[in-house]
Amino acid sequence: MTRKVSKPLCGKWRIVEMEVWDKDFLDMLEPAYIAFDGKGSGEFLFGCVVAGLDCDDASDSADFTWSGQDEMDEASGDGGAELQADGSLRGRICFHNGDESSFKARPR
Repeated sequence: MTRKVSKPLCGKWRIVEMEVWDKDFLDMLEPAYIAFDGKGSGEFLFGCVVAGLDCDDASDSADFTWSGQDEMDEASGDGGAELQADGSLRGRICFHNGDESSFKARPR
């Protein structure tokens, strides 16, 4: 995915920090990331959580619902992300009836 001026969120972002989980957990399977395709879809992976996104994209932010797996168990929730002035991405990932955490990501 290539980042475009009109859709600055498009592409893969490296999740570098989460409020609830430490760095070792984040990168358990591979480097943690969140990605947006600019067409209403995306995905994320951190720890043992992998999910697809259904997004409401704006030029510098996205609200999303997600569904996927957490340690092979079905999981779902919602979240959002917003581009910051320093070029980073800040957001929140919430599990349905469970944990929620803020995150910070950098362009890959």
